[in-house]
Amino acid sequence: MENKVIVALDAMGGDYAPVETVRGAVEAVNAHPEIRVILVGREKEIRAELGQYTYKEENVEVVNASEVIDMGDVPTKAIREKKDSSLVVAMNLVRDGKADAVVSAGSTGAILVGGQLIVGRVKGVKRPALAPFIPTVQGMSLLIDCGANVDARPEHLVQFAQMGSVYFENVIGKKKPTVGIINIGTEEEKGNQLVKDTYPMLKECPNIHFIGSVEAREIIRGGADILVCEAFVGNVILKFFEGVALTFLGQIKKGIMSSVRTKLGGIMIKPALKGLKQTFDVSSQGGAPLLGLKGLVVKAHGNSKSAEIRTAICQCIAFKENSTADKIKERINGGAL
Repeated sequence: MENKVIVALDAMGGDYAPVETVRGAVEAVNAHPEIRVILVGREKEIRAELGQYTYKEENVEVVNASEVIDMGDVPTKAIREKKDSSLVVAMNLVRDGKADAVVSAGSTGAILVGGQLIVGRVKGVKRPALAPFIPTVQGMSLLIDCGANVDARPEHLVQFAQMGSVYFENVIGKKKPTVGIINIGTEEEKGNQLVKDTYPMLKECPNIHFIGSVEAREIIRGGADILVCEAFVGNVILKFFEGVALTFLGQIKKGIMSSVRTKLGGIMIKPALKGLKQTFDVSSQGGAPLLGLKGLVVKAHGNSKSAEIRTAICQCIAFKENSTADKIKERINGGAL
């Protein structure tokens, strides 16, 4: 049991909890015997859902938590006052060494606050950062930060680049992943003051592979493995990406269904369209890790179904097996590539 990757899942977090969270947990342990999931939340509701599935009981545990942090709750107040909420109890399991990671599709603000107050930052990390994978024609890129630090400083962005590089190396397995800073042009003198101040610091950083600025149109082409920005820019990019992908695919479907001829053509290209949908579906990448903490905290989409929950849980395997938190600490505090 000690060799398993133990994931505490906030079973009550998200729009479709606990139905989809429980299903995703069962799918994860059935697909990966090395995972054990601790379902945290209202035990009666969780067990009612579990009763519908077949799984190895030793790979699933239920820990009762009577409260739920709602999307409308003030994050700091909720974390401090709702001590028996599913999110707080799950994070306490990580803090106390009883779980390796926590996954939640609940309130982003509460996850950010709880991650820092309960799980705690890695020594030397100034600001944790949310870092989702986004699909590109080259595979995927890591967008960091996309929601944790709206007002970041240059030294924060440098740490984002370092943490993102470590995570990309350990999850994707690519050595020396490329790092680019999101900018409005490729010239070094372009950008707002934050970008101008950060650019030379990234150039001088010895333990990342910095390639310069990446314009927005280059993101989808895989302009860099690690895309560095402050959270306001990152969140806009992520939400725009999601909207364009959904609209684009929706318009294709609408066009195909417009006549008998296009419907017949649609049958022929259906396999290609299915692959296209999978390629540009942001939710298929699982959740966004909050990097820079002593344990792994993964924020899944609020509207996640079981497939996204399963993928978010499975993200945690490589994090533990490669001691990613320790490697982030080493990189931030002067370790080399």
